[in-house]
Amino acid sequence: MLLFRNPPGVLARVLVAILAFAACKREKKSPSKPAPTTAVPQSIPLDIWTEFSGQRALDHVRTQVEFGPRPAGSPELARAREKIAATLQACGWNTDAQEFTAQTPNGPVQMVNIIGRFPLERGNKAGASTQKVIVASHYDTKLFRTIAFVGANDGASSTGALLELARVLALDPGLAAKIELVFFDGEEALQQFTETDGLYGSRYYATQLRETGRAAQFKCGIVWDMIGDKDLTITLPQDSPRELTIAMLASADKLQCKNAFRIFERPMLDDHVPLNQIARIPSLDVIDFEYPPWHTADDTLDKLSATSLQTIGSVTLHYLKQNF
Repeated sequence: MLLFRNPPGVLARVLVAILAFAACKREKKSPSKPAPTTAVPQSIPLDIWTEFSGQRALDHVRTQVEFGPRPAGSPELARAREKIAATLQACGWNTDAQEFTAQTPNGPVQMVNIIGRFPLERGNKAGASTQKVIVASHYDTKLFRTIAFVGANDGASSTGALLELARVLALDPGLAAKIELVFFDGEEALQQFTETDGLYGSRYYATQLRETGRAAQFKCGIVWDMIGDKDLTITLPQDSPRELTIAMLASADKLQCKNAFRIFERPMLDDHVPLNQIARIPSLDVIDFEYPPWHTADDTLDKLSATSLQTIGSVTLHYLKQNF
């Protein structure tokens, strides 16, 4: 799923200093706070990040896992996609299916990115010009022919959390209208990661942003991947955009969970790379790569924690609310 490249040796000293500045305790908040009964409340929550429920996110993760292995082009992924779109729509989001044919080592494969946009006014169709931030996850799992790989952490954890993020953002329509939610298909390589095998959905999405001119409207992107591990240690890539990294770590500091983040010793190849390199949108990969069950049959639901999902959801919401 991820390919390590030679480290460029940039940002390391600065970011390590940032991490050392404010190591802190994890936020001690129950992950099971009940949700409002309507998608849009009478008043907007002041501290919207407290509305994120790790337990609700974990329930969405469980639903994804129950579809079974979900490689690109499979019927199981199509069913997972239908569920994602229906969940977004139930929270008031408009959804677009960005269909494309990927040329893979296994031949052409039909893939679909799911894009969620929120209307400024209820009942209206969401436009495509108000969005300033991309928050994304991949929802496919790696193709294995010898094991049943359900990708509880690798694919489902970030997808489930993104669905809960959609519910919470809908409590603040003004903020939600500034966010574009994207569920990438084809993140996983069909055979082995190369420049052309893997990241199919994010490469296509980023190319479309560049070619349509929409890339210019976005200030940043945040990609979630493998964020549910009970022993959460977010390993931010060494070449992460400096200002975005500092701001996200400041939010983690405010919520007393800075100790869950550190800088990884090398860059990573993940869905943030096309956003950075093709669309030229500064994008951060929020990922816990220190996960022993990665790409094994043991990547199952019992390895995950609602608390970990809540940590990432709350920190991201705090960053979005404070900066947009």
